[in-house]
Amino acid sequence: MKFKSVFDIIGPVMIGPSSSHTAGAARIGRVARDLFGRQPKWAKIHLYGSFAETYKGHSTDVAIIGGLLDYDTFDERIKTSFEEAEKVGLDFEFIPETGHVDHPNTARIVLGDERSDMSLMGISIGGGKIEITELNGFPLRLSGNHPAILVVHDDRSGCIANVANCLYKYDINIGHMEVSRKEKGRMALMVIEVDQNVDKEVMDELSELPNITQVTRIAD
Repeated sequence: MKFKSVFDIIGPVMIGPSSSHTAGAARIGRVARDLFGRQPKWAKIHLYGSFAETYKGHSTDVAIIGGLLDYDTFDERIKTSFEEAEKVGLDFEFIPETGHVDHPNTARIVLGDERSDMSLMGISIGGGKIEITELNGFPLRLSGNHPAILVVHDDRSGCIANVANCLYKYDINIGHMEVSRKEKGRMALMVIEVDQNVDKEVMDELSELPNITQVTRIAD
């Protein structure tokens, strides 16, 4: 087996006890918060497989809530995230599930506030690494290891080219890109991992492109 870096072997700097059940869980929660774009008011966390069986003993629960509070994996406040959530008015519920999933460390987070809600499914694949596999019903593959832009758009010709041309205009290189849709001609989702963080000016210009419904980003 080949490793890209020493961190693939020893895992991330983190609050323990487990890189997959704690650090990975925190990262799933934090990506969910990033994609939601603000502090949610409520969250329902559905846990599957090993997550469902050991989430209390391995601190998966406090890690996910810490992520929803925008804490990094090494933030000491993860240990007291339940209390911190109460302070900011975040109501949450953990729901262990028994249904079959493709990966044993799987969490589905449904969160929201008075303005909107969002559903996300993520898996912790070991060493603190994660993949986001679904967003609001759209299948995707997002590592969370790189800055990324998510573009919800109408399934129309020219949308992908317009987005790519906008990024080219600002000299933003695309490292990975995929597009999914629920139905031909309806709503679609672009997931674009890039080499640098994308600033507000670019986000605003992307939002003004034809047939674009929503643009969100994940910073490095």
